Amino acid sequence: MNDMHLARSALTTEPIRRGFGLGLLEAGKRWDNVVGVCADLTESTNMHFFAEAYPERFVQVGVAEQNLVTVGSGLAAMGKIPFVSSYAAFSPGRNWEQIRTTICLNDQPVKIIGSHAGLYTGADGATHQMLEDLALMRVIPNMVVLAPCDSIEAAKATLAMAADKRPNYMRVTREATPVITSGQTPFEIGKAYIFRPGADVSLIATGTMTYQAMVAAAALAKDGIHAEVVHVPTLKPLDAKTILESAQRTRHVVTAEEAQIIGGLGGAVAEILGENLPTPMIRVGMQDRFGESGHPEELLKHFGLTAQHIAMAAHRLLMDHSKHKH
Repeated sequence: MNDMHLARSALTTEPIRRGFGLGLLEAGKRWDNVVGVCADLTESTNMHFFAEAYPERFVQVGVAEQNLVTVGSGLAAMGKIPFVSSYAAFSPGRNWEQIRTTICLNDQPVKIIGSHAGLYTGADGATHQMLEDLALMRVIPNMVVLAPCDSIEAAKATLAMAADKRPNYMRVTREATPVITSGQTPFEIGKAYIFRPGADVSLIATGTMTYQAMVAAAALAKDGIHAEVVHVPTLKPLDAKTILESAQRTRHVVTAEEAQIIGGLGGAVAEILGENLPTPMIRVGMQDRFGESGHPEELLKHFGLTAQHIAMAAHRLLMDHSKHKH
């Protein structure tokens, strides 16, 4: 990715949820057993593309999130590939126990879409800014956890989920975010990708924060710091090999996520580094706090989740390490 294209004004922006909606429509064309189930949020979650094209394969359960996922589990048991969608605050926020017991314990390949996740839910405030979903879903056995960086990757991830035999969870955003990948950018469940090579510090990011990490890396380059950007669209199963190889090269790690650092990407990376390659690291993300109402960009700045904050963390990490060496 060329630094020239990182300026927000030069980028196309699109809600990640739209990528899911278009991906589901394509999955419906490819596989007759793909079905959609929604909890009264069909247009909000962008499932309406599928519902309008395949009304006979769409179920509206109403405001009943526990029912949403148990119906999904039943459909999966009968050979369907169910995609179930709601706001992430409600699914998995409200129905975690049903996801655990009816889907994961039975290892049913239900695809759970948590829409309106993170701070890009903006004015809806703390109740709807789901920041705990990555931690909640990572901890359940059998569950695959995905956080695409843009709408194009979300469409690819949706098709990959449809072909995957496991329970899957994918978080998507409400407001438009920068599109930083293309149709040719690789995507595979369980793989992390080097978006920018470097030797001084690894910026390991997921979801919307990969864009911020790319901007941070461009800024750091001006200071003579060569940052490697590792994009992690799959938090579980985590691509430990790619992450450990990057950490081995740079010996400094900054993680970045638009979610709680406890149990999220930061926690996951800390786990594999702690067990395999102890490495100085800083976690950028929500620091054990709830969200607030505001425009997404105001909130990112307020909570320290911008490219500038990632660059500052990298500077601090390198400075601290330099002091310790001397």
